[in-house]
Amino acid sequence: MELTPTAVERERDWVRERATVVVPLVNDVRASLGDEFDTHVDPVSVEQYERAVDDVFAAGDRAVNVAALVALLKDLDVSGDYPGFVVDELLGRELAAMIAGEQPLRLLAESTFHYADVTATDTDGGAGADDLDAALAAGFQTRLPGWSWIETDSPFGVPRKQR
Repeated sequence: MELTPTAVERERDWVRERATVVVPLVNDVRASLGDEFDTHVDPVSVEQYERAVDDVFAAGDRAVNVAALVALLKDLDVSGDYPGFVVDELLGRELAAMIAGEQPLRLLAESTFHYADVTATDTDGGAGADDLDAALAAGFQTRLPGWSWIETDSPFGVPRKQR
C-alpha cells in the first residue's frame, strides 16, 4: 500500500460515498443507545456526515492514518474469517477512535464500535467489510452533535486560578 495525497483523497471520497450505508447505521446505533440509556439522541443527516468526513480528512495527520485504516479494512479478508477476528476488530476499533477525536470521545467510539459491529452486515466484502462500516458509524456518531451531555459544560471542570 502506498499512501499519497491522491490516495488519501480517494479514500475520503469513498468514505463520503458510503453515506447511504453508514448514516442509517449511525441512526440505528443512536436510537438503540438512546433507548438503552433512556435519552433522546438526534439523528444524523447525510449532509452532517459528509461535513464530518470532510473535517476528518482536512486534518492531514489524521487523514493519512484514517485513509490507511480504511484501505486496510476494505482489502482485509481471512480464509475462514475466525483467525482474522482479532485483526479486523483491532483495526475497526482504532479507526472509530481516530475518527471520533480526543478522549473521552475516543474511548466512547471504541466502545460503540463493538455495539455497531453487531448491527453492521456487509455480505459483499471480506472479513473487514462489516468492521469498516461499524467503525465509520461508531466514529462519526460519536463525533457528531446530538448527545445532550456533550452539548453542555461538564460540571467537573475546575475554573482556572487567577494569577
